[in-house]
Amino acid sequence: MTKHTYSPFDTELDDLQRRLLMLGEVVCQQVERAMDALATNDMELVEEVLRTEKAINREEVAIDDTSTQMIVRHAPAAVDLRLLLSVRQIVSDLERVGDEAKKIAKAARPIIESESKFVPKVELHHVCAKAVSMLRAALDAFVRRDPSASTTIMRQDKEVDAIFKGIVRQLATYMMEDPRLITRSLDVLFIAKSIERVGDHAANVAEQVVYLVKGRNVRHESIEEIEQQIAAKR
Repeated sequence: MTKHTYSPFDTELDDLQRRLLMLGEVVCQQVERAMDALATNDMELVEEVLRTEKAINREEVAIDDTSTQMIVRHAPAAVDLRLLLSVRQIVSDLERVGDEAKKIAKAARPIIESESKFVPKVELHHVCAKAVSMLRAALDAFVRRDPSASTTIMRQDKEVDAIFKGIVRQLATYMMEDPRLITRSLDVLFIAKSIERVGDHAANVAEQVVYLVKGRNVRHESIEEIEQQIAAKR
């Protein structure tokens, strides 16, 4: 990061980014814990995820407020302004990942409580690990100011979307073949959708890395167009 003659601003920027990254790791762990609760039938872990979600909401608001105050007090320009704007967008995506972890935990609760044999056999953990890995990679790209990693994450998001569609088809087949699986299949579907949304938020963070480094909003551009922007000289 470029250092300024006004060192207190540097200190505030460093602290803000540290808080953002800490929140990012918390929400990644939240998703993993929610899935672990489902795998191990651990109701206590479900409740832990739900409790932690409230702390995530508070920290999201605090980081957003801090970044706003920094913009007002320091009137930053160029890359410093883009950094603060990117932090505000990224923290919003992280809070939403926390929401998805909560949804996974809530959907896992009736599955755990039912102790029913009629639960569809759908592999969710692999795609969940992929989505969480994408989010961690996007945050790492943010730290390194590496937009070249962004398109890899965006392509992985397409893969997660494709896996989700396959899960939907699989669950539809289960429900048609055995009506006893309908209720639990819907619970599993909600979990799969939340995992797919985690991948979407990872891609959003990756887009913010491109914006931060290249100064271009690429939210509505194709991956190929984004690659051209990354390769172009500033």
